[in-house]
Amino acid sequence: MKKKAIAILMVSVMTATVLTGCGNKTGEENTAVTDTQTKQNTETDVTSGTDDATVTATATNSDAIQNLINDTDGPVNLNVWCSETEQYQTVMKKLCDDFVAQYPDIDLNVTVGAVSEADMKDRVLEDVEAAADVFFFPDDQMEALVKAGALNEIQAQYTYDMNDTDLPATVKAGKYDGKQYGYPFTASNGYFLYYDSSKLSADDVSSWENLTKKADELGMEVGCEMANGWYLYGWFAGAGCSLTENDDQSNSCDWNSEQGLATAQAVSELCKADSFKSYGNDDLLAQLNDGKVCAYVSGTWNVQNFQKAYGDGYAATKLPTFEVNGEAKQMGSYSGYKFAGVNAYSKNPGWAMLLSEYLTNGDAQATVYKATGEGPSNQEALKAASSPALDALAAQSKFAQLQKVGGAYWDPATALGQNILEGNVTQQILDDAVAGITQPVETE
Repeated sequence: MKKKAIAILMVSVMTATVLTGCGNKTGEENTAVTDTQTKQNTETDVTSGTDDATVTATATNSDAIQNLINDTDGPVNLNVWCSETEQYQTVMKKLCDDFVAQYPDIDLNVTVGAVSEADMKDRVLEDVEAAADVFFFPDDQMEALVKAGALNEIQAQYTYDMNDTDLPATVKAGKYDGKQYGYPFTASNGYFLYYDSSKLSADDVSSWENLTKKADELGMEVGCEMANGWYLYGWFAGAGCSLTENDDQSNSCDWNSEQGLATAQAVSELCKADSFKSYGNDDLLAQLNDGKVCAYVSGTWNVQNFQKAYGDGYAATKLPTFEVNGEAKQMGSYSGYKFAGVNAYSKNPGWAMLLSEYLTNGDAQATVYKATGEGPSNQEALKAASSPALDALAAQSKFAQLQKVGGAYWDPATALGQNILEGNVTQQILDDAVAGITQPVETE
């Protein structure tokens, strides 16, 4: 994928000498626009009195990129970590090869590694200095990465202004404490219901009660991964229970309330259906390929797998309702975004930032959408992206919340989900789960 033209560079007013690198970084200096060049080559229109005062430079991106090239001495080696799925690995390697081809005069080497997005934060923080120069992560990992000093602040851009090109919500979600750290990449990190419309009707998938009854009749499988806090949240949130993160990163949770107990009991009854299964992603795909699963809760990363399995019957919709004390409750969900980030310890920060922009620009997002089904955050790319999965995600977004939860949530939620799946629902089990979820955060 080649860019056909280079647009105007938008430079932050507080960074006339942008992209010179972070204090933690070593290696060559990477300067995009210097004070002298700004005076000689640009005219500025500074809007004061707002938090978003900017300088619009008339110098083109080619000037800034040429400065980067001129300041580069010797080989530039960059590592990229992205999703381990075959689709992601294939498309990312192609995009990286195209990026390298744009700079034939630079000894530029980009390698792509496979790291699950769910594990990205932990892998990076194992050894930040040894981690990839560029890595892709979901929005809920932002705070920990910033606090650990692992992410380079984005003070300016070479080739586009994300404030002009991407959905405002994704740009906002890429900030921490008012500073931008994430390059918006996708706006489809959520879950919904895939189903085979050749076997199930719209009424069948409208509620879990209808869905499990029909699947039992068909002798097929439906379900949701219960022993996983990401999905488990949707049941309790849908029933009106609360889970929030406090300022100190501990949690507040009322899942052991009367309503919480009723919710857990109702969901546990659903899990008793012969057709209801709780599969992790690998097991889900194995059963899906064997033709056993006619509906399942998942996300856009599995678009191609469900398309292949269901063929002409491929369909998707918002999550079903479920009954608590005889009242229908709309299942909730987490929603979120994915970003590219630059390692604050990258030895080639300028090139890492330029690569991050290339991998997250509108053309790249459109390419990734075609390869993986993940919805773009770029507004122009999103206009051209339409699919049953994205439509289902949009419908579910009305009942979704951005994931904001402290780290103490996950292990107790996994244990609680497993207990609900196995029919072990008591007040004591819920009390123990909430005690774990809300435990104080240890301070050094």
